[in-house]
Amino acid sequence: MDIIVTILLALGLVFFTGGTLGILRFPDFYSRLHPAGKLDTMASFLMLGALALFNLDHFTLANLLTSIKIILIVVFVSLASPTAVHAIVDAGVRAGLAPWKKGAKRR
Repeated sequence: MDIIVTILLALGLVFFTGGTLGILRFPDFYSRLHPAGKLDTMASFLMLGALALFNLDHFTLANLLTSIKIILIVVFVSLASPTAVHAIVDAGVRAGLAPWKKGAKRR
């Protein structure tokens, strides 16, 4: 069980690191939101899943209920994060923020 939890935590860290690098390296507002929405959601899923599994190491009713609450948090993050990114992109479009084009100057 500890090996599975460690692997899930390491994979979550890899996804968070990839999302951070994407936010720092991508050229414009819209492309930066892609790793923020996708990779952070996946990393949260992996890390909270590892936490739920780790909590079930000693199986009791209290630990089961805590793991169910953690899974509900995963469901909420999986629904809320992409929805929030979509709302932010919509706000950028409504504000008239133009997407980056190759060859254009970066500010």
